[in-house]
Amino acid sequence: MAELTTIKNNLVFGLDIGTRSIVGVVGYLEHNIFNVVAMAQKEHDTRAMIDGQIHDIYKVGDTIRKVKVNLENQLDFVLTDVCIAAAGRVLKTINASAEYKFEEETRVNQEHIYSLNLLAIETAHAQINGDNEEIKFYCVGSTPINYKLNTFDISNLEGHKANKIGVELIATFLPEEVVDGLYEAVEYAGLHVASLTLEPIAAMNVAIPEQYRLLNIGLIDVGAGTSDICITKDGSIMAYGMIPFAGDEITEVIAKTYLVDFNTAEKIKISASNKDNEKITFQDIMGLKQEVQSEDVHKAIYSVINKMAKATAEKIRKLNGGKSVNAVFVVGGGGKMPEYTSLIAKHLGIASERVAIRGEEVLTSINFRVDDFKKDSLYVTPVGICTNYYLQKNSFVFVTVNNERIKMYDNNHLTVVDAVMQVGFPNEKLFPRRGAEITFTINGKTRLVRGLPGEGAIVKLNGKLANLSTSIEQNDIIEITESTIGEAAHITIGQLDEFKATVSFNVNDKNILCPRFAYVNGELKSEYYEIVSGDTIIMENYYTIEQLFAFLDLDLANLDIYVNNERADKDTKVYENFTVKTSEHDNTISYKDLPEDDTYYEKKSKKTDEQVFTPEMAEKMIAQYNHNGDDKPYADSRSTDSMPDKNNVMMENPSVADNNTAVDKTSISKNIVILINNQPVTLKGKASYVLVDLFDFYEFDLTKPHGSAVVLKLNGAVSEYMAPLHDGDVVDLYWEP
Repeated sequence: MAELTTIKNNLVFGLDIGTRSIVGVVGYLEHNIFNVVAMAQKEHDTRAMIDGQIHDIYKVGDTIRKVKVNLENQLDFVLTDVCIAAAGRVLKTINASAEYKFEEETRVNQEHIYSLNLLAIETAHAQINGDNEEIKFYCVGSTPINYKLNTFDISNLEGHKANKIGVELIATFLPEEVVDGLYEAVEYAGLHVASLTLEPIAAMNVAIPEQYRLLNIGLIDVGAGTSDICITKDGSIMAYGMIPFAGDEITEVIAKTYLVDFNTAEKIKISASNKDNEKITFQDIMGLKQEVQSEDVHKAIYSVINKMAKATAEKIRKLNGGKSVNAVFVVGGGGKMPEYTSLIAKHLGIASERVAIRGEEVLTSINFRVDDFKKDSLYVTPVGICTNYYLQKNSFVFVTVNNERIKMYDNNHLTVVDAVMQVGFPNEKLFPRRGAEITFTINGKTRLVRGLPGEGAIVKLNGKLANLSTSIEQNDIIEITESTIGEAAHITIGQLDEFKATVSFNVNDKNILCPRFAYVNGELKSEYYEIVSGDTIIMENYYTIEQLFAFLDLDLANLDIYVNNERADKDTKVYENFTVKTSEHDNTISYKDLPEDDTYYEKKSKKTDEQVFTPEMAEKMIAQYNHNGDDKPYADSRSTDSMPDKNNVMMENPSVADNNTAVDKTSISKNIVILINNQPVTLKGKASYVLVDLFDFYEFDLTKPHGSAVVLKLNGAVSEYMAPLHDGDVVDLYWEP
């Protein structure tokens, strides 16, 4: 076997872990012919497996190790990976379907088909585990029943162009305990599971070639603990099933009938199956030598064989939609018992010649390069396990994530992120996390400032730096350190774009640029104020006369003040580009009387009629006007006095009255300034105003619609036409598209 060292990377090791014995096969596929280069078989010393399920993991592991060593001696190199098949008493199948739509017409390749099948398997997986809260099921095999190309049935999608593809398949599941026991026994023997399939799938790959699957055929793999069944029809495998009756049922009857131990009863069963043996000699548990006729053994076990055949036939009918199949193939050692095939035919109601044991005749596509070997149906399943490796790889892998060992369904595309998600690692701790954000409102609009991003999670695979998309394999060790949280958000008033803007006034024919004022929760704040979540910020676009003159360091006493040529008082608001004029005993204060030193001005512009003020001026005003909460001139601009006094009254024609003239209260009118679509508009002539009054002072043609409806908002909210208006209110008026 020295020449095998050149192809050892292509060799496949298949292991049939049966209830009575373990059979190992090593070979390779070449030109659609599977070449077997080594074989070994070992019976369990005890009943470590019952009905296809491992009861003593480590005794089964020891037997696997003995088979492994035997094969390694034949091959002259160490085996590390193995393909296995599962059976069990709690086998469940789910019919599932899936479809995938391409963004544009696409030529279908194997990757598309694989992904489509996986979508259907995941659907079945979610369904069976959703229905079973106590038992966790794992998929041990799947077989497509039908594919769809767009809306048409097709047997093979590969190479076709499609906008949409679909599949219907059978997914087969076993409880976690069954699968876990198999994996643990194999690992105990020093092997890694390369793929896992179902025993009837493995047997079908050899016993029922694809060209036979057009017929309605049943396959029975009769083992020691279970009889596994699959049904083919119309070119596809239609169903899988099993019954917990097989060869061991017969052996137990022999043991009880002839008072022998289980191993002796197994030998009696095998001898009785040989037509050449008329008499069988054995020793019972009393030490007495016994000799019985094979015919007597057949009579003793007839009832249990009939029971097993009847249960199998009923299962076949159930899987086949209540009908009998056209023919049945039988594989496995347990199917060789006398009259078993004829009883199957009887209970199915078909001719006895349509139920046959498949052995040597189905192994014609298998080349056995092993000395002293006789082709037998016993080897159909282990050879099928090997050939299935090339058709479907759907095993599980074990990896360790932060010292926690987990089992994962191997879809050939497993990455680090799949493992950390399965272990329950929080998704938000994988990626960089931003620091705490700040949410506040400015001029009625919500503003969000995000914190800085932190560092992403640190991933190590087998001690080396990796990333979330790094591929993983069996027994990989993953260490992941959660991501960090970045610096919390912070922003000051001075960093706001709204604060950096200026307000321009014309004071005594000179253009004055002033910084805006920021009110935080109703209190004037400087540019250095750190904004916190929940703050309500108003960045006013006006000054009151008192604020403006305090900013200019001018005394209001004995001054007559006019805003836009109308008499004003200290509370009158001055908006962008408003004009302010002052007089004292008919002597106008000129621009040269305004202070010019650097304490108040940041600089003089090149234009002699414009000045720019610094934030330090705002600091001075804040200190001046925040000293007394009751006397602050910066009260909420939306508030109104319950009774305006003489000093707050604006006459429609200020020239007809002065401070020494008595005023009739019934003729009192009050001017207010509101912002309509960001444009200051003065309302005058009334003591109070409602929203509809604005149409008397603002040009908006309602007779020529430019949309579906007029939208009228007061301070950001839709309001009634008769809602009261106050000085400084903000109005949005427009046609809705």
